[in-house]
Amino acid sequence: MRIITNALFNIETLEMIEGDLPQRARKMVMEWASMYQKDLMEMWEKQEFQKLPPLK
Repeated sequence: MRIITNALFNIETLEMIEGDLPQRARKMVMEWASMYQKDLMEMWEKQEFQKLPPLK
């Protein structure tokens, strides 16, 4: 069985705005987002989206 969860994060603060993620997944998202926060902000401001590397 696979459980699908969704969440919405604030790019500036990395705070989870809404959703329900397991604690481990939430930490992984925050770690990844902190690594690419500048890139995420730039993409959002320009509305030019590109794929970013996964968390290793």
